[in-house]
Amino acid sequence: MRSPFVRKAPTTDIDESDLAITQPSEAAAGTTAVAVAMKRAVEQMGPLRTARTLTRLNQVDGFDCQGCAWPDPAPGHRHTAEFCENGAKAVAEEATELRVGREFFARHPMSELETRTDYWLGQQGRIVEPMVLREGGTHYEPLGWDDAFALLGERLRDLDSPDEAIFYTSGKTSNEAAFVYQLFARSLGTNNLPDCSNMCHESTGTGLSASIGIGKGSVSLDDVHEAELVVIAGQNPGTNHPRMLSALEESKKRGAKILAINPLREAGLVRFKNPQTPKGVVGHGTGLADLHLPVRINGDLALFQAIASLLVRWGAVDSSFVAHYTHGYDDYVAHLGDLDWDAVGRATGLSRAQVEQAAQMIAGSQATVYCWAMGVTQHRNSVATVREIANVALLRGDIGKPGAGLCPVRGHSNVQGDRTMGIWEQMPDTFLDALAGEFGIEPPREHGHDTVGSIEALRDGTAKVFMGMGGNFVAAAPDTGVTEAAFRGADLTVHVSTKLNRSHVVHGRTALILPALGRSERDLTGGVRQRVSVEDSMSAVHASHGPLEPASEHLRSEVDIICSLARATLGAEHPVPWERLRDDYTEIRHSIARVVPGCASYAEKVDEPGGFTLPHPPRDTRTFPTGSGRAEFAVSPLDVLHVPEGRLLLQTLRSHDQFNTTIYGLDDRYRGVKGGRRVVLCHRDDIVDLGLSDGAMVDLVSEWTDTETGEHSERRADSFRVVAYDQPRGCAAAYYPETNPLVPLGSRALGSNCPTSKSVVVRLEPAG
Repeated sequence: MRSPFVRKAPTTDIDESDLAITQPSEAAAGTTAVAVAMKRAVEQMGPLRTARTLTRLNQVDGFDCQGCAWPDPAPGHRHTAEFCENGAKAVAEEATELRVGREFFARHPMSELETRTDYWLGQQGRIVEPMVLREGGTHYEPLGWDDAFALLGERLRDLDSPDEAIFYTSGKTSNEAAFVYQLFARSLGTNNLPDCSNMCHESTGTGLSASIGIGKGSVSLDDVHEAELVVIAGQNPGTNHPRMLSALEESKKRGAKILAINPLREAGLVRFKNPQTPKGVVGHGTGLADLHLPVRINGDLALFQAIASLLVRWGAVDSSFVAHYTHGYDDYVAHLGDLDWDAVGRATGLSRAQVEQAAQMIAGSQATVYCWAMGVTQHRNSVATVREIANVALLRGDIGKPGAGLCPVRGHSNVQGDRTMGIWEQMPDTFLDALAGEFGIEPPREHGHDTVGSIEALRDGTAKVFMGMGGNFVAAAPDTGVTEAAFRGADLTVHVSTKLNRSHVVHGRTALILPALGRSERDLTGGVRQRVSVEDSMSAVHASHGPLEPASEHLRSEVDIICSLARATLGAEHPVPWERLRDDYTEIRHSIARVVPGCASYAEKVDEPGGFTLPHPPRDTRTFPTGSGRAEFAVSPLDVLHVPEGRLLLQTLRSHDQFNTTIYGLDDRYRGVKGGRRVVLCHRDDIVDLGLSDGAMVDLVSEWTDTETGEHSERRADSFRVVAYDQPRGCAAAYYPETNPLVPLGSRALGSNCPTSKSVVVRLEPAG
């Protein structure tokens, strides 16, 4: 029986006339965070289901949060409430008692659904049975699982080439599901395995692989606690990784300092009011950032290069580490000698005194952790910026010792694990050789499409079928107009999903929705209680067991869906034992142990309380698997991004009431935005110079020139309210996915192909 506390799905969509602006908050979390989390949870799940679910969230015998990939404390050191406000919202979204069944689709034709926002679509509830939209159809209709697998299998077999299929993966997919997913794609004959990392942290993997030989961070949670200094660049933990605030509070308690580098002064780096402590409930909480550098958008490369030049000039270099473990130091120092400080000022918007203050903090620390996220990785020069951060760490010997290291903070719960399991269009031959030896198949060797390449292939007609394992590809991808047109040209689009989103209503000529179990739900595939595993931002792998009754008897696990589809497509005689893998996930884990580097005895290690940590040579032994066998200093030109007169440089970002493209609600209370989302945050003086006023309605128009062809193009996103906000001159910020239409598909990071969602040149036109 549905709880009387559970709210009804909205019947009306977002009304921006309700938008109200207040002062930004000076602290994150506190009792307000608890109240909001509990209100949302009870509304969606009811009180008893809320208690049963949240007390198992991020526990050793429970399930992993669907939100960010911040690591859990060791067993025995976790709170009863080991979750944050946004984690509770994520669980409530998945464990909602609202349902979307055949009656819903019968009431709502596609002509209506395609006009709805992601917020409205997501708030309707859980999808409870497979649905199909047939070519020329006006409504989704129910379809049995066997018929769905037969339809998709037939379409895949009829392709002229396996490379006409795209297999996308969201970061929420478990390790077991990711492993069999890539196995299916490669058994079919393609490496077209784009994932959400292509749109966010791909620059991190590319940069760190070149610098230290492995594309993952080099720290543990204990290192963050033990650091003397934590540098946080281009990251907003208060909204995007709220449990990180508890770790930073512990660091401060032990005497650490925090250096925040970010265009906006975010509440989560000003003060943390931990609701699990008296100081956070009735006191002032814990002040976090000792210094905030309001760097201009895209100024991080210049800033870290300037810091490095000062460290060298001051003799604040770990000479022993540099001599024993690095390569390219002399060339790097020569490059720093030519540093143009005027260019540094133009790029960063900071004074030399501010840069020197930051450099002194790093020079005075014997153990520094360097954290970053998408504010660093989504620029044209983002790979170079990641390498510049690594350069500073190498100068100080801040790799492979307690309390120090490189810490990219992933924004999705298992995006790092999916990559470990082989979800990458460029997996090395050693992995493919192991896959061939384990299963008796011959994986394709030619690299496949990443996210941008997949959109281009669909646009150009060289890809015909798109399958998404979770996520909301259409809304998350750049250049929304191009992406939507590419999707509509596909023969078939397929989404393994829990809830409705934009990708279900922007579709190919035929469309399938395959409803999956959520991470919070019991998985009895094969007639036994199954569990899955995930990997966090710090390479720790652990098990996840859902406690709830599934939302429908018709739901299947991701593993079941993939293995059943593979058998239907490839046939019973295929050498991979799909049925055995489907019915016993331990069999998948045994194969992972024999195929994936660092995963020996995987099944046994996952059984241990709290799991295990994957090996990381730079962290563990100061061993660097690069071409030279040493960590590599990088010499990168100091770019200064030119923004024409009368234009602003826009970064797209999240509201506090969303996770990626999932919109929980319409309030961003930390930034003082309530009841709406179409706002553009600008410096007050820029508003005046542009001839506008605070509160004016404008259209955003992005301007981009292709560096290869010289072709100039513009893109529009209409009806945004101008909001005066403290940030560097010439900069602006607005929420995605509303601003994704402004991000050109061709504008991407050198080396990683990551879309430049934090470097969008825009002009503001009065709304027509």
